[in-house]
Amino acid sequence: MFNAIFNPHNWSAVPFHFWSLVFFVLGCIVGSFLNVCIYRLPLGQSIVTPKSHCPHCQYSIPWYLNIPLVTWLVLRGRCKNCGAPISPRYFVVELLTGVAFLGCWLAFGEKSAALALVYAFFIAGLIAATFIDFEHFIIPDEITLGGIVAGFAASFFLPALQGERTLGWGMLQSLIGVAVGAGTIYAILRLGKLLFGRQRVKLPLDTKIVFTETAVHLPDRKIPFEEVFYRKSDTIVFHAKTLELVDRGYKDVNVRLSPPSWEREEDSPETRRQAGGLKIGEEMLNPEDVPYMEAVCTEIILPREAMGLGDVKFMGAIGAFIGWQGVIFSLMISSVIGAVVGVTLIVMRRRQWSSRMPYGPYIALAAVIWIFAGKEIIKAIFRFVQM
Repeated sequence: MFNAIFNPHNWSAVPFHFWSLVFFVLGCIVGSFLNVCIYRLPLGQSIVTPKSHCPHCQYSIPWYLNIPLVTWLVLRGRCKNCGAPISPRYFVVELLTGVAFLGCWLAFGEKSAALALVYAFFIAGLIAATFIDFEHFIIPDEITLGGIVAGFAASFFLPALQGERTLGWGMLQSLIGVAVGAGTIYAILRLGKLLFGRQRVKLPLDTKIVFTETAVHLPDRKIPFEEVFYRKSDTIVFHAKTLELVDRGYKDVNVRLSPPSWEREEDSPETRRQAGGLKIGEEMLNPEDVPYMEAVCTEIILPREAMGLGDVKFMGAIGAFIGWQGVIFSLMISSVIGAVVGVTLIVMRRRQWSSRMPYGPYIALAAVIWIFAGKEIIKAIFRFVQM
């Protein structure tokens, strides 16, 4: 059935550029859905229900006001009901996805419609991950782990995705791509932790920072604990001029906060005190018993990762689609792109050396370069070296 649907003879019965239009329109429709994913996934909301609605007035958008590209232009980027502005991102994502689908058809359509579709939907996932990472500094598991499964399945049904002809070899190349992609980034993560594992954050005089059950709140950002406590040895350190808990207060005290590492109820209190947690002066507390803590200080030392686990899983998903060679290429090119962008922003004074920077978008861009021109670039480099 799969071979019958994507039989080149059947597709060639229709003019090539009719399919060009179909791919562009399909891409714009997929882009409209990606906007839902980009908005809802980081918030933990369902991408199915409720229907598309204005986030300002909750107006349920009817189908005739939900036409990709057209609606945003006709309404001039505003809600029909309340007039609130609609982010240009919605238009950009729809257009970008439409262009990506069209590009995949033009590049691979004559060879294989199935290959063009797989690459198109893969790039759609990269687009969603890019916009989410830029805004929230995360890449949801629905995209990364889901991408690994999707890439493995696509390589099974379409071995040509991995440059192979048999199902078994296609699956094997996909599996190797996952291992090389995730393994390489994880190794970089661990090395970065060893070399750059602490970030000293200077704060204005008498700055108030707040610790809740889930995050530390600095004046300019909120940092979830899962982003700083990657391992049991990670520790937040600061000297508090004043420290207020719900039921007590301290002055001029050193504070160390690490994730509690005890899991067994039979462990003694002394064993638990030595295992980690919240240390205020010489007093040890269980962080789970301190739902709120407010401190005044001028400096805080945070654990830091060179990359997040989301990048590890993301590169694994990319490897599932483009194999180990594409992974190596993407890693090298993304490093160059990230360095150029980072230095440019620093020169323009748009960011500081220590500022956090999402890496997922540069991996995604490098993967797209590999799909359309990676092998030609490698050949050109080899020719240049031989000359």
